Amino acid sequence: MSSSCPDDFLGAADMLSRDEIRALTRSSNAAGALAIAWTWLVVAASFAALAVWPHPLVFAAVVVILGGRQLALVVLMHEAAHGTLFRARWANERLTDWLCARPMWSDTARYRKHHLKHHGHTGTERDPDLGLALARPMTRGSLARKIARDLTGATGARRVIGLLLIDAEVFAYDVGGSIRRAERGSLGHHTRALARNLWKPVLANMLLFCALWLAGCAWVFVAWVVAYLTTFSLFLRVRSLAEHACMDRGPDLLRNTRTTRAGLLARITVAPLHVNHHLGHHLLPTVPWFRLPALERLLVAQGAIPERSRLGSYIDVLRTVSAQRS
Repeated sequence: MSSSCPDDFLGAADMLSRDEIRALTRSSNAAGALAIAWTWLVVAASFAALAVWPHPLVFAAVVVILGGRQLALVVLMHEAAHGTLFRARWANERLTDWLCARPMWSDTARYRKHHLKHHGHTGTERDPDLGLALARPMTRGSLARKIARDLTGATGARRVIGLLLIDAEVFAYDVGGSIRRAERGSLGHHTRALARNLWKPVLANMLLFCALWLAGCAWVFVAWVVAYLTTFSLFLRVRSLAEHACMDRGPDLLRNTRTTRAGLLARITVAPLHVNHHLGHHLLPTVPWFRLPALERLLVAQGAIPERSRLGSYIDVLRTVSAQRS
């Protein structure tokens, strides 16, 4: 499924040759399968480590790692929504849905419909994710309070309530921070909608719990839940801030979207699967995740990416978005 906005594609086409674009947009079933397998292998290894060494420090480390891998599952769903994780359509729409989206209480089809609107209207009033793009810097105190809410589980609890109301079709589906009432229905309608939308995430997580139970360490599932409510919330926030926060409003991708350099720690936590190469992704959304670094190297070599649209680290992101004086 093509996910590129025509104007964005023409912009990228002006910067790159036809052969370069053809090579960069070639996806791979093997790369997609390896990315999913590696993500779940790290999850399994984290569970195993906690089962063997049930120590509070190990638990804390595992929660950090699991939060990063949960974000990786969301990024893989995002790739599938663009049709770039696998060459096979059924794998993008069905396999990824069960292996990546459902364990994270999401689904590829609804996400795709929402997310492609973001690509079509990035940085404008029609962007459904505009609520995630902080227009002006906040204070350091405000950022610290947000991080505290993430790490204490308050953000995660609010997200759970929101997802329940979305699945019950009380609220319209949205991942951009907007709260919009869906069409009002009867109690029966909302109950049926909740059952229809919720059973797949519940089943996916029950299968994960049962696998751990059969392995004799069902209790480590607690770390998965804690990570979902805490570190995943934090990593999701930082990743979102890095992509569009404190950039210009308007349709110019070179001014409203940012790429951030990611070191090893960032790749483990806030920037899995080259998601930090966000400007390149917006310029040419049909490029799969593992070719984004090559795309941006070509664009940088041609001087096509301005300095203001690149930051050297995620620490720089946090400094940039919290630069307002108290």
